[in-house]
Amino acid sequence: MIWVKVLSKQELEREDFIETLKVDGKKICLVKNDGNYYATQHSCPHAGGVLSGGWCKNGNIVCPIHRYEYSLSTGRGAKGQGDYIDIYPTEIKEDGLYVGLKQSWIRKLFS
Repeated sequence: MIWVKVLSKQELEREDFIETLKVDGKKICLVKNDGNYYATQHSCPHAGGVLSGGWCKNGNIVCPIHRYEYSLSTGRGAKGQGDYIDIYPTEIKEDGLYVGLKQSWIRKLFS
């Protein structure tokens, strides 16, 4: 796993937000909800809606297209949906917020 810095120490002070970031060439959805940080896949698996265009409700991120809900901590879809989103680990370090991404074997070969 590689850890990529996504926010500086100063940016950690921001109010809650949902936004799209490009991290190591991959688009992710970064969320600060109730003071906690989450990183999820960029789009909804149901209809491809951009999750950063949605909102948070009861610990879930809600897709703006069909209002599908996914747990920010587990990625699991709401009851009856039968789907999930990828969740990436986040870690606050001395200099800011980092997101953990799996390193592909192709990247390892050419690094």
